[in-house]
Amino acid sequence: MSWIQTYTGRKFFPLTDEPGEIDLHDIAHSLALQCRFNGHCRQFYSVAEHSVRVSHILPSEEAAWGLLHDAAEAYVSDLPRPLKLTVPDFRAAEDRLLRQIAETFGLPWPMPHSVHHADEVLLATEARDLMAPFADDWHLKASPLAETVIPISPTDAEALFLARAQELGIRNPR
Repeated sequence: MSWIQTYTGRKFFPLTDEPGEIDLHDIAHSLALQCRFNGHCRQFYSVAEHSVRVSHILPSEEAAWGLLHDAAEAYVSDLPRPLKLTVPDFRAAEDRLLRQIAETFGLPWPMPHSVHHADEVLLATEARDLMAPFADDWHLKASPLAETVIPISPTDAEALFLARAQELGIRNPR
């Protein structure tokens, strides 16, 4: 089987050049149910909530990219960073899908560098607030935010993601 069924009931072919209909509700729902850090954080913290937080770090003209920067994970999940770096076919599929997502929602390609930086800032914040104390350095190039991350439920994260999308004018193209 070369397809997955999405939350909204669509057939989606994530490894092809024409995967199928990309839907904001599929993205929000899936990311709300996926835990950051491959589930190794002290409590459940969704990729959807992470994405909303990244969008708030960025200036308004890049906030949509912040919200959707991990949207491909709704269709192909994610791999921990060290593993992802060793699987070029996965990275290529994820990049191809992210480009299609950008095209679907009218985002410029490639993703702005500032989104990567905002993601790193939030990673530093999440490491501090959500991970077990660790003696070694993560070698991040960003400092954490002053605010503390207190995770919300998947249901609330999905609603927050969709509300942020509406606020930013991100809508399904149909």
